[in-house]
Amino acid sequence: MSFAHLTLPTQDVGRTSSFFEKTLGYSRWPVPGNTPVEALWLDLGRGQEMHVFFVEGFQVSPFESEFGRHVALFHPLADFPALKERLLAEGAELVDEIRPTPFERFFFREPVNGYFFEIVDADRPGRRY
Repeated sequence: MSFAHLTLPTQDVGRTSSFFEKTLGYSRWPVPGNTPVEALWLDLGRGQEMHVFFVEGFQVSPFESEFGRHVALFHPLADFPALKERLLAEGAELVDEIRPTPFERFFFREPVNGYFFEIVDADRPGRRY
């Protein structure tokens, strides 16, 4: 089995989706016409998607953290400095790691909802594909 999509509820679909488009470079997929709420689907590559959709009164979990719920993404190490600049320019907060690792990674909190993300060196030794 492989990963198909993740869903991110939000009260601001446009701002949330725009953040991921501007920082991580995701592009939009068509949303099916039978979707009953405002939504945007983003292409993560390799057939994987992120579905951002409106939920009235939504609030992110207070347990978003390194040792709580978070989304981990592989990204080329060579682009880490530029990615950090894009994230900061769009209002993300870089967060120090709690657990050191033998490979490069960093964490950030997304500015619209407070979702927590980990960015991991895509070429780290021992990576399983």
